Amino acid sequence: MDTVILFTVNLSAVAVFMTAGWGISLMRRNAAIADALWGLGFVLVAWLTFFQADGFFMRKLLLALMVTIWGLRLFVHIAGRSRGKGEDPRYAAWRAQYGQSFWIVSLYRVFLVQAVFLWVIAIGVQYGQVAAHPARLTWLDGAGFLIWLSGLVIESVADYQLRDFLSAPENRGRVMDQGLWRYSRHPNYFGETLVWWGIFVMVLSAPLGFLTIVSPLVITYTLLRLTGVTLMEETEFSDNPEYQAYIRRTSAFVPWFPDKGREKGADHDK
Repeated sequence: MDTVILFTVNLSAVAVFMTAGWGISLMRRNAAIADALWGLGFVLVAWLTFFQADGFFMRKLLLALMVTIWGLRLFVHIAGRSRGKGEDPRYAAWRAQYGQSFWIVSLYRVFLVQAVFLWVIAIGVQYGQVAAHPARLTWLDGAGFLIWLSGLVIESVADYQLRDFLSAPENRGRVMDQGLWRYSRHPNYFGETLVWWGIFVMVLSAPLGFLTIVSPLVITYTLLRLTGVTLMEETEFSDNPEYQAYIRRTSAFVPWFPDKGREKGADHDK
């Protein structure tokens, strides 16, 4: 199949998929379903590409399985985390802001925007399955797989540790600074970026594969500046003194040893 047609079909499919999710959100009056569908959208793109593309079979299969494992885990995690809770504060604020118009605003501001971002981030997965050469697995495939696996483990462990911490009543209102969270304020986001950088490294083995760097760059920028680190820390934790101390001693993203000296120094200056 022509590559342009394949990419167009995939974009149309995720747009339809997220529009269907929008319809469900209207019935449930909860736009947060978009977050749960995020991981499943990648799975959809991966397998649509698998059955359309004529690339090297083993790389196609490996990429499709990698995205499926990551996407299904993320779906189960987010869906489980959201079960029984109200609408995410971000969407609740938009619902209040737009009032009766939110039903249509949410279609393009929440669901279709996510469809486009999803498709762009999945460019590497799509191109990697289209490429017919090299018709063998290379050392770049191996290196990329190990980076992907490292990211998946970090993201999964970080999510488990946070869920376990928040489930304990004695931790209500406290800041999670244990396990992987002792070395990074957002180890789950760091792990997710590794997943996509790993896929990018795999695709480097294909001709012009370096052009797919847009995929890991977009997800990294999104998690750092748009929907992840910056948004969370400027909205949910801006007035929390314990979290501000956590910020002073802990790396924002890339795991590193905590700097207790900075916290003590800041406390001394007060």
